[in-house]
Amino acid sequence: MKREIIRVEPLSTYLENWKAPTSAVMRCGDTVYVSGFPPFDPETGEVINASIERQTELVLEQMRLCLETAGSSLSHVLKCNVYCTKVEAFPVVNAIYAKYFPKDPPARIFINVPAWPGHFDIEIDCVATII
Repeated sequence: MKREIIRVEPLSTYLENWKAPTSAVMRCGDTVYVSGFPPFDPETGEVINASIERQTELVLEQMRLCLETAGSSLSHVLKCNVYCTKVEAFPVVNAIYAKYFPKDPPARIFINVPAWPGHFDIEIDCVATII
């Protein structure tokens, strides 16, 4: 199967401006791989300095945009990886995450990371299907 890079604007441009050597979305067959993103401010494209609640909302909204651009949706997500610098944010992240996956949530792992190269606390990536 051929792999296909899918540009997702404005996120692909934000990644390029950040000099991140990654694609926003990769598709191979009926499977979509969405990169994790820092919480970009939708108005400026800069990484936002905000509460963990707002950061979580932003990265999930970015994920939704990526999935929909690739022809998928949150309801087709198979697996998410949540990377967070604050293990104590687990219940807060879960509460927001549950709003995006209210029924039959995908498999998931929550990984505590020491830091990111920026002033943000969370990234979430995923694998989804196109049906």
